[in-house]
Amino acid sequence: MDKQLLALLVCPVSHAALHYNKEAQELVCRPSGLAYPVRDGLPVMLESEARQLTTEEKLEKK
Repeated sequence: MDKQLLALLVCPVSHAALHYNKEAQELVCRPSGLAYPVRDGLPVMLESEARQLTTEEKLEKK
């Protein structure tokens, strides 16, 4: 994930910063509790495509 692109992107729900999870290929937003998929190097920033974070993921510190 391009660091410059990541710096510009925010969660469309909470407008909070996103954290890139390279292993899961997701952009994670803990304030909204959503993880947006990254497909073929492109973030899919649609709430309908995001998955809900687990309780453990919400509490995890990065």
